[in-house]
Amino acid sequence: MLVRIDPESDAPLFAQIAASVRADAAAGRVQPGDRLPAARDIAAALGVNVHTVLHAYQDLRDEGLVELRRGRGAVVTAQGAALQDLHSDIADLAARARAAGLPPDALAALVKEIATHDQSTSR
Repeated sequence: MLVRIDPESDAPLFAQIAASVRADAAAGRVQPGDRLPAARDIAAALGVNVHTVLHAYQDLRDEGLVELRRGRGAVVTAQGAALQDLHSDIADLAARARAAGLPPDALAALVKEIATHDQSTSR
């Protein structure tokens, strides 16, 4: 697993790390049951504070994508398989949006609005 960040991005580093792990799960590069690299190893490789990586791992835990276990670190949950299942649907949606001339930010806003609306009406 290769965690990627862009130091020039406006997105916080912890959010970039979490997004990189999510992308790896969606693409099938990490599978349920796989251990993520130790936070210290990622921090050293990226030149960031270990707490930045831990923040990303905690966000992924809150989403249900990883489980944090004492002595075992961060382990990918079954939610990783669900992301992988959605990957082709998301790729198809992105291709349709590009073909329609819809910018990525507009597509993301639409998806977020629909997901938020559906979530609030299903309660």
